[in-house]
Amino acid sequence: MEQKVDRLELLMFTGIFAVVLLAGMFFIPWRQVTWGRFKVAPGDTITVMGEAKTQQRNQKATFSAGVNAISDNKDTAVADVNKKIQAIIDGAKAFGISSEDIKTQNLNIYQGEETYYEDNRQKVRPGQWRISNTVEITLSNVERTQALTDMLTQSGATNIYGPNFTLDDTTDAERALIEEAMNNAREKALQVAGVSGRKLGKMSSFTEGYQASAPVYRMEGGGGGGAEPGTGTVTKTVTVTYEISP
Repeated sequence: MEQKVDRLELLMFTGIFAVVLLAGMFFIPWRQVTWGRFKVAPGDTITVMGEAKTQQRNQKATFSAGVNAISDNKDTAVADVNKKIQAIIDGAKAFGISSEDIKTQNLNIYQGEETYYEDNRQKVRPGQWRISNTVEITLSNVERTQALTDMLTQSGATNIYGPNFTLDDTTDAERALIEEAMNNAREKALQVAGVSGRKLGKMSSFTEGYQASAPVYRMEGGGGGGAEPGTGTVTKTVTVTYEISP
């Protein structure tokens, strides 16, 4: 009997709860209830760029040596150019340049035109063959730049361009500059935070970059004169974001 009473009370409670819930759905002005607005706001930050530079002696010298030939016969002209280019390559290898640092660049084969007169009329016919080729040579020991210049001058090359001095491995220089660039960024951030009346917090993110500027070198004399490798500028940049607080 007692168990039946408990079940009856439970059914009555459930029924009353359902009636109240239904009444609330229809009669309570839910649209007028203010729930507030939830928003996750990012913390205040400041982003600055730090930079550090150093001068480093150029480590490579690049030459471009070209040859050309003109002939009525294409095969003769091509053979002449190939012979001269091979002589330059052999001379570079004998000088101590590795095969990886010797690259043929451009082989150009062109047949010109020539004008002539026939029956008082100007006409055009195929002319001579003009063949040219270029080889690029990279010298890792820049102290031997003048010696290589002399060798190429005597090699039979029709034209020589260089030396073009460049940097090579700047890994050590970059490692030395990263800390300096980070300190430079922090100094800038402290200055900006101070001006705005804020306190500089912890670093939240950073990215780094690298740039090697165009080389600076000094030429001496002319027409086969010497050249000093000079220096190139290695620049390390970092972009850093710091948290700031009132």
